[in-house]
Amino acid sequence: MARKKRINIFENVEVIDAGARGKTVAKAPDGRVIFLTNTVPGDIVDIRTGKKRKAYYEGTAIKFHQKSDKRTEPECEHFEYCGGCKWQNMAYEHQLFYKQKEVTNNLIRIGHLELPEVTPILGCEQQFFYRNKMEFSFSSSRWLTFDEINSEQEIDDRNACGFHISGMWDKILDVKKCHLQEDPSNDIRNFVKEFSIENDLPFFNPRDQNGMMRTLMLRIASTGEIMIVIQFFEEDIEKRELLLDAMMEKFPQITSLQYVINSKANDTLYDQDIILYKGRDHIFEEMEGLKFKIGPKSFYQTNSEQAYELYKITRDFAGLTGDELVYDLYTGTGTIAQFVAKKAKKVIGVEAVPDAIADAKLNAQFNKIENVEFFAGDMKDVFNDTFISTHGKPDVIITDPPRDGMHKNVVAKILEISPNKIVYVSCNSATQARDLALMKHQYKITKTQAVDMFPQTHHVENVVLLEKI
Repeated sequence: MARKKRINIFENVEVIDAGARGKTVAKAPDGRVIFLTNTVPGDIVDIRTGKKRKAYYEGTAIKFHQKSDKRTEPECEHFEYCGGCKWQNMAYEHQLFYKQKEVTNNLIRIGHLELPEVTPILGCEQQFFYRNKMEFSFSSSRWLTFDEINSEQEIDDRNACGFHISGMWDKILDVKKCHLQEDPSNDIRNFVKEFSIENDLPFFNPRDQNGMMRTLMLRIASTGEIMIVIQFFEEDIEKRELLLDAMMEKFPQITSLQYVINSKANDTLYDQDIILYKGRDHIFEEMEGLKFKIGPKSFYQTNSEQAYELYKITRDFAGLTGDELVYDLYTGTGTIAQFVAKKAKKVIGVEAVPDAIADAKLNAQFNKIENVEFFAGDMKDVFNDTFISTHGKPDVIITDPPRDGMHKNVVAKILEISPNKIVYVSCNSATQARDLALMKHQYKITKTQAVDMFPQTHHVENVVLLEKI
């Protein structure tokens, strides 16, 4: 017999803070923390809790007695349902405050680190339409609103092109206008959806594993070049070519139009052959005179303008004079390595993804940068004594690991070779704090600055400069 979920109602509770993963925080009368998803700090609300853990509740505000002065009206009509921009109801200056607070708290509470005067967070000048890459999913069984479910009308329109509803792998929110990517992103997505409906290109059903239209990826570079990759589940040459030709006629500014036939269970493209239909198989991003070739599988920071600011801070923190050997760990496609190369004697980049390293080498050749070398391999395996004896002991290490942070063996090796400076760029200040705690007996933090790459979300980057004690 299943246990019934116990529901509690707490009345007139003040929301006191913003927490991890975009949730807000209140305190229950019994002292436990309540994590909420639909409030802003300063709201006074009645809360219905669902899950109760040992130390906290998870809840939802069901009545608002007083709305916070930190609130703002969301720009997007889909805000209530779409989980992509969870902080869109909070004024931007307050978003920055809570991002800065989270980074500082993580460094102090998790890492038990001594901080210098913290440089204020760098906000993003463009708070909407800042992403250069978006991925949309098609579904023949779109997510229905509560009003639609409760209505007595039969709903015939079930096709959707948009985003997954949080926690529902098979439900897609149909998006009419997204505020994350500049035009013609919305025009292209809406055209593809309507053309597919009008011409009987069936939408994918993730449960039944059938249909044709599966995903749409849009890249719009800072150079203005546009890449589109459409993922089809089933091949139908006549209908596929009908759609792709119509897209090129409607949007002649498309630089690269590609497609893939993917009939496996998941959507990932990294193990698929992507076929060029029209134009080039790549587009170019540009930063400070450097050009970076971007393919359908390439990684590039999704906020081009703010990536430039992030890289400038990284280069400034490194304080290069032209005589240094620099290691760029987790180099990706080598953007940071090439960005700092003109200030260094030599830069060595290491990355686990072979395709990324191939892109890095091509970009270096294209940019005529001769003082960089790139190597592919798992960091904890490649970054060893033989590698260091072959390429030299670095004066400066720049490291920009994934959200999980650095492997403990990588941290140990860094401490062993003891470079003069370490610049640690992180998209997760919690794992950054964990790694820095392992280094604090040998290094002190002399600079730290958070950078907001993703307005309207809780995500934040942080850059730290470590110097030997």
